[in-house]
Amino acid sequence: MEDILNLKVDVPQIPHPLPLFSDYLKKGYYPFSLEDDFDLRLQQVVNQTLEIDIPVYADMNVATGRKLKQLLAIVAESAPFKPNMSKIADMLNISRNNIADYLLYMEEAGMVAQLRAETGGVRGLGKVNKVYLDNTNLVHNLAKENQNKGNVRETFFLNQLRVSHQLTTSNVADFKINTIDFEVGGKNKGLKQIKTAANGFVVKDDIEKGYLNTIPLWHFGLMY
Repeated sequence: MEDILNLKVDVPQIPHPLPLFSDYLKKGYYPFSLEDDFDLRLQQVVNQTLEIDIPVYADMNVATGRKLKQLLAIVAESAPFKPNMSKIADMLNISRNNIADYLLYMEEAGMVAQLRAETGGVRGLGKVNKVYLDNTNLVHNLAKENQNKGNVRETFFLNQLRVSHQLTTSNVADFKINTIDFEVGGKNKGLKQIKTAANGFVVKDDIEKGYLNTIPLWHFGLMY
């Protein structure tokens, strides 16, 4: 992280990384990404996880497994998705008390990622503020025409950083890690969002090199 924030990233053997980065966002996350039937294989992974793995692990019935698929579809169509438990419960015809458990099972199974508020004190992390699909390959596979670039960018940033850092919501930007605020956007994203941040960075897609407190999004793919 320190090297990335100080713009010390250098990959001389790849002078133009953006085309490769674009390919990775679509089908680079899974070990079978080079196979011709990638989209079909990924759909099979999703179905296996939601219809068999989670229900067996959590002792659910088949009908509940179908509810998980419906819930994932809602997330895919709406991400980044601010959960309204009562509204989701009505849509799926289930108790609102079960939804948080379902989302947690799906998060542990690598289907979704939940961004929580920072409450501080002994309570640690607070309520879930946004729900994302776990990675950008799932966005491209499940969201279809509902995907948007902003969602893809934020999903990638969250997916890469949460492996070794605790991310929370930010009052001034998209994400916060400890005392650092990050605003994620395209190459024309300005500094307006972070001008009040004591320690803020703009993370831009579609740029190869960083400058000052502006960092290319693809750099965060080199975290581990």
